[in-house]
Amino acid sequence: MANTTENQPPHQVVIIGGGFGGLYAAKSLNLANVNVTLIDKRNFHLFQPLLYQVATGAISPADISSPLRSVLNKSKNTKVLLGEVNDIDPQAQKVLMGGEAIPYDTLIVATGAKHSYFGKDEWESFAPGLKTVEDAIEMRHRIFMAFEAAEKETDPQLRRAWLTFVIVGGGPTGVELAGAIAELAYHTMKEDFRNIDTTEAQVLLLEGLDRILPPFASELSAQAEASLQQLGVTVQTKTLVTNIESDVVTLKQGDEVTQIHAKTVLWAAGVKASPLGKVLAERTGVECDRAGRVIVEPDLSIKGHPNIFVIGDLAHFAHQDGKPLPGVAPVAMQEGEYVASLIKQRLQGKTSLPRFYYVDRGSLAVIGQNSAVVDLGFMKLTGFLAWLFWLLVHIYFLIEFDNKLIVMVQWGWNYFTRKRGARLITGKEKLDYYAPDKSREMVNV
Repeated sequence: MANTTENQPPHQVVIIGGGFGGLYAAKSLNLANVNVTLIDKRNFHLFQPLLYQVATGAISPADISSPLRSVLNKSKNTKVLLGEVNDIDPQAQKVLMGGEAIPYDTLIVATGAKHSYFGKDEWESFAPGLKTVEDAIEMRHRIFMAFEAAEKETDPQLRRAWLTFVIVGGGPTGVELAGAIAELAYHTMKEDFRNIDTTEAQVLLLEGLDRILPPFASELSAQAEASLQQLGVTVQTKTLVTNIESDVVTLKQGDEVTQIHAKTVLWAAGVKASPLGKVLAERTGVECDRAGRVIVEPDLSIKGHPNIFVIGDLAHFAHQDGKPLPGVAPVAMQEGEYVASLIKQRLQGKTSLPRFYYVDRGSLAVIGQNSAVVDLGFMKLTGFLAWLFWLLVHIYFLIEFDNKLIVMVQWGWNYFTRKRGARLITGKEKLDYYAPDKSREMVNV
């Protein structure tokens, strides 16, 4: 623990959120002369970039999850609390967790973001997003249950609906989901069923802009689209989703409105900030953007409260080139390390400190086996070399050694066998199964 005296209690740092930003801040404060309290409503850190592989049965949730207490067990100045912060009192310098008030001298808020349905929250029940383990398991349930239901369906039209997969959003998550589902249908499971031909599945990737992977260079977007099409994915750009209900997705392309009958719709189109952004706005008067992200100062603090920092997906940082930094793991990692360094320098009496500057080391997206796109700025890669680079980067940034080893072995096995060993359908819920006479009947499938 930090050295203390009677007249100088230890500096208390409270971190809300154990994602990339919060965890990297806590780890960077390991040897600092402070006491750290990390609060999260989950007892584990989740490696979100690989959630889509859980959703498509390539790996299990535990393979990309690390218990926070285990990760921080050597940080003797750090304690982990399981709970959810529901309020913040900046005047008293306390965070409220249920009925408990936890004091802080410095507060770091890193609670991330969740799905945004652009005001159509009723779509969530029809089109789940992908931010948590539960989301991934729900997606996995729907994807594999669709093939099981199609195997039992005798009506050709309904069978086509079961074998139609719509992914809304052409960013990295949408591209990776579309590629993984296509590989499942056209390779992994093509010999597994007797009544259906899984290669007849239709995988649609919808993007509202004029190209997929908008943050990437245009030539990489074009290469990614070509690779997806080679896998069998149908890519539709300049396409807006105007309605989702039951098994019907309504699309608008220019003035043309069409409907697609699909039993499985997956959402990868937008995010909004966690509710703590609104709490901070109400308690401190700080401004938020349209997505609910907190507008931060150049040092990631909030206006008028230099001891409160907001990092990761919850922060709107636009001091570098006028545009907010993207909500990706490297941004959160660097912000967490920066704030930890800033706290240590302040405690040493330094007042003139550099502003935060994000070093963009590149963007990556995988399309399928042997296919990815990598933009390093000074160099662009596609195909097998990009895919290999993508693998190495993701293995490197997994938090614990056992996760790195397990995922490496699993990926090696999947590569040579094209098998996905985590294709589990869990949960007790029921799906609508349409009998041949088209009357609706609820049965377990």
